[in-house]
Amino acid sequence: MTQTDPNVEQGRNFIEELPVLGEQLVTKVRELVQEGNVRRIIIKQEGHTILEIPLTIGVVGVILQPALVAIGAIGALMAQCSIEVVRSERPTPPPVNPEPPSSTL
Repeated sequence: MTQTDPNVEQGRNFIEELPVLGEQLVTKVRELVQEGNVRRIIIKQEGHTILEIPLTIGVVGVILQPALVAIGAIGALMAQCSIEVVRSERPTPPPVNPEPPSSTL
C-alpha cells in the first residue's frame, strides 16, 4: 500500500489527499468539481477505495447528479474518510489577506 502526500506530482497530474468528516463529504466534492482543474475524485476510507469519479467535460453532467446522491449516502454511513483529488495543474494556494496599513494621524 502506498500513501500519497499532498501536492505530489505524478506524471502530469497532481494528487492531493484531504481528510473530511462524512457530513462534509458532499459539500467538499461540489467545491472540488467547481474548481475546474480536478480530473478525478476518489473517496477512501481506511485506505480502501469506496467510490471513484472521473471528471471529464462530457461526463460531468451525466454522472455528477447520481454520484452526489451516492456520495450523500456514503457520507451518512461514514464518520471519517478522505478524498483523493487528481488535478491537471498544481493547486493554487488561497490568497493571503495582507494586514491593513496602520493609519498615521
